[in-house]
Parts: sequence; structure tokens; C-alpha cells
Amino acid sequence: MLNNCKLCARNCKIDRTQGKAGFCQATDKVKVALVSTHNYEEPCISKGNGSGTIFFSNCNLRCIYCQNFVISQESFGKEITTKRLADIFIEQQEKGVNNINLVTPTMYIYQIIEAIKIAKKNGLSIPIVYNTNSYENVETIKMLEGLVDVYLPDLKYCSNLLSEKYSNAPNYFEVATKAILEMYKQVGSIQLNENGIITKGVIIRHLILPNHIQNTKNILKWIYENMKDDVYISIMAQYFPTYKAKEDQLLNRKITKKEYKIVQDYIYELGVENGYMQDLGNHEEEYVPKFDLSNV
Repeated sequence: MLNNCKLCARNCKIDRTQGKAGFCQATDKVKVALVSTHNYEEPCISKGNGSGTIFFSNCNLRCIYCQNFVISQESFGKEITTKRLADIFIEQQEKGVNNINLVTPTMYIYQIIEAIKIAKKNGLSIPIVYNTNSYENVETIKMLEGLVDVYLPDLKYCSNLLSEKYSNAPNYFEVATKAILEMYKQVGSIQLNENGIITKGVIIRHLILPNHIQNTKNILKWIYENMKDDVYISIMAQYFPTYKAKEDQLLNRKITKKEYKIVQDYIYELGVENGYMQDLGNHEEEYVPKFDLSNV
């Protein structure tokens, strides 16, 4: 299936089995930069024992403000086998984490599917979280039905002008919303266990960008009109200028208290009841993981 790769919306049709790479820079080898216990995801994902995260290298977007650009765009990481990936799932579970959290997994879905099957035969029983930028083909997401318990998609832009300018992603909104609706169709409304940890459902993330509050409003409106309170909305205020965003006149600062308040008021106006709004902080850069190949 990697002979003619059409996993994501890029449809590169590259033969990855020959060591070639398409837009995402991934070959047929799984590449991982960090395996860790993450305590700073949404509370229903990581509170208590934390989330067992696997940070995959490479990405099918080119976000100029990416906080993880070292692995997403500079391709830092270590190649591992599918069997090793399955072992990592089991090792994470043995640490007592709430779930297996696959961060930017799109390029490796075929290998991930095989690794999940192997790990389940070896006793994997905790939920699988699919943590994606949402630039996905619906047909690819359909392959994950019955294997993924929780979808954690971004919804970054409603404007193609913004998605092309900031992420080199044509038709992002159309692509992402179709993928998210398929995720919702698969897993339905949010389900929590007795400890308030999510076991099934969709949490849609949106990062507020400075000077682009109308984009945020449009995104929130679409989510609530299409899925109401069946999904959680996670509004992220952690933006800080990094990577190429430092050179962009509109993105070279953090969001302001005024921008934050406008979004907060709009959430109440819409009537959203389920979700999270991240506090406006001062040291967001301190929460970027240290990608050092730990536990890979």
C-alpha cells in the first residue's frame, strides 16, 4: 500500500518502499522522536496517570509556527520496526498510563494498524488516541474504525488563504471537516470512565492565532453547529512565535488578553457546554517537549 502513497490529502503517489519520500518526508520506515508520559494534555486525557505519548517524526503540513518543528519539519527521530512500535505500546501500558497517544501519526497509519493488532494480541487494552492535524483522507480514517477509541483532531483554519499561507495546505477546511465528521461517525459522543478519563469520543482542538480571531469564531461556530455538545472543544491559548512565525508581521507575538476575552465571550454566546479553554500563560515555550529519543 506504500507503493503508491495516497494516505493523506496530499495524494503524492510516491513509492515509499523504495526509500523515497513525498511531501511529508516519511519513507516506509516508522520514525519516532520521543516516547513519554504526558501530563499536560486535556484533563480527561492525561489527569492522574498521564497519557502515553508517541511523538512521530515528519508531517504532511508545513506550519510556519510549529512548536515541534525539530521533528515535524527537520525530521529528527529514530527509525524503528513495526514490532518495536507494538512493544512500545505495551511498555507504555505497563507504566499505568491512561491511553496510547499517537501524535502526528498520519504518515504511518499502515504500520500503526499492524502494531495495534500485534499489541492487542499481547495484552494491549487501554484506549488508543489518534492525535492529528486533520489533513486526512476520509478513506484513510475509515481504515481505523474499531482500532481508534478517541480522536483528537486539530481544526486550524476556515480560510484557504490562511491554510495555504501558514501551513501550505490547500483546501484544508474542506479536507479537515470531512475527516472530522468521519471520526465523529465512528466513535460517537464522549464517554468517560468512573475517574473522568475519556474512553471514547472526539475532542477537537483549535489554537488561537494572534490577529486572526474571526478565524477562531468561524471554526467554533462550525463545530458547534455540526456536533453540538457531543464532542469536546479544546481551545488552546498557548501560541507563541517560534520557527518562521517570528518573521511574520501578524504572527510574531502571543495573543492578547483582549483577543482571549473575545473568544471566551463568543464561547458563551454560542452556548458551548463541553470542553476546555486553556488559560492565558506567560511561559508557553517551557511546555514544548524535549525531543531526545527517550524510550524509543
